[in-house]
Amino acid sequence: MKDKSFAEKPAESGKKSVVVGLDIGTTKIACFVGVKNDHGKIEIISRGKSPSLGVKKGVVSNIGQTINSILAAVEDTEQNCKEGNLKLSHVVVGIAGQHIRSMQTSDSYTRKNREEEISQADITTFINNMYDLVMNPGEEIITVIPQEYTIDDEQGIKEPIGMAGVRLEANFHIITGQVSNVKNIYNCVQRAGLKISEVILEPIASADAVLSDEEKEAGIVLVDIGGGTTDVAIFHDGIIRHTAVIPYGGNIVTQDIKKGCRILERHAEKLKVKFGSALASESSEKEVVCIPGLRGQKSKEITVRNLASIIEARMVEIIEKVNNEIQNSGYAKEIIGGIVVTGGGSKLKHLTQLFEYLTGMDARIGYPNEHLANTNDELLTSPIYSTGIGLVLKGFEKNARPVEKTDEEEEPVRKGKFFDKVLKGVKDLFEDE
Repeated sequence: MKDKSFAEKPAESGKKSVVVGLDIGTTKIACFVGVKNDHGKIEIISRGKSPSLGVKKGVVSNIGQTINSILAAVEDTEQNCKEGNLKLSHVVVGIAGQHIRSMQTSDSYTRKNREEEISQADITTFINNMYDLVMNPGEEIITVIPQEYTIDDEQGIKEPIGMAGVRLEANFHIITGQVSNVKNIYNCVQRAGLKISEVILEPIASADAVLSDEEKEAGIVLVDIGGGTTDVAIFHDGIIRHTAVIPYGGNIVTQDIKKGCRILERHAEKLKVKFGSALASESSEKEVVCIPGLRGQKSKEITVRNLASIIEARMVEIIEKVNNEIQNSGYAKEIIGGIVVTGGGSKLKHLTQLFEYLTGMDARIGYPNEHLANTNDELLTSPIYSTGIGLVLKGFEKNARPVEKTDEEEEPVRKGKFFDKVLKGVKDLFEDE
């Protein structure tokens, strides 16, 4: 007989539904299990993580290592649950990487049934039609995000459902990626024994975790500095306006320290975390850090200011690329809320000051406690986990499948030919074994 758990059944009236977010990052794989309490807040009931050994710059580079890392994170999550036996089954997965691109486009849709009001079915059909746009070879549409609608020449409509009209027009934010890279993510998750409920662009997930609706309305930039990439998302009038992935993150800063100081990578990482600063001018020339040498060699010494100089040089490059994305988005003058920095890289001292100096905008650190019930848990409110917690939030927003089903399994519903191709490719890989 199958061992049942409290999280096994789908959402029912009066019962808690459960959503699992799986963040497959460059430095770590983090897994979060969340439930929605009676006040509409999300409560994280379990979490787990493991080192990410097969991912570079957000892209899978080693299938076997990535699968093992996912399995380790899932096992850690299941063991950490304090509310009963937990068996993870369906997950909301984040996707990023330097292959991700975004574009703006517009299109129109003429309704067949002109007598009835605009329904969700009309909007779904309209959005699904966008997945048939022709992309570059090897590139496919991952996500289509509608922005404003126009109904029979009436512009600026955000919620068209229930309105009367014949001709729908809309602006869309379209996110694309390389098919092979996305299929590798699917392959790893499937081979780890999990089903994918939804795929979410990571900066959009992080934004949900650390930004308020008011900030998105006013205009704001979310900068998520991860290990391998820096993700950017720009919001205005409550709508996502621009996304970008910069192929530099915290790991390249560690590599710079390693080369500049001629030390081991693990020592470079510790130096960055414990003594690192994004502003050399705020660091002392007199404070010296001693780094142990290899066997038979003398220890090395480096001043905190020299360490900060190495870090600052790379962070200036990253921030300038972020600023270029802001200027190219066309919304630079509309951003009232400034910049919110999150992710593991945001823990670097004096980083917000450097952002403010180089961009001329206000900056703050984003903590993923905006919509959480258990905000007293310091680990959960760390910016390192913004993406993972945001994936849980997105899962509830999109009514993602609960943790596990007792009924016969069925394939997740996907939109457009892209997901059909991906799922078919994963199926073929299993059939070859």
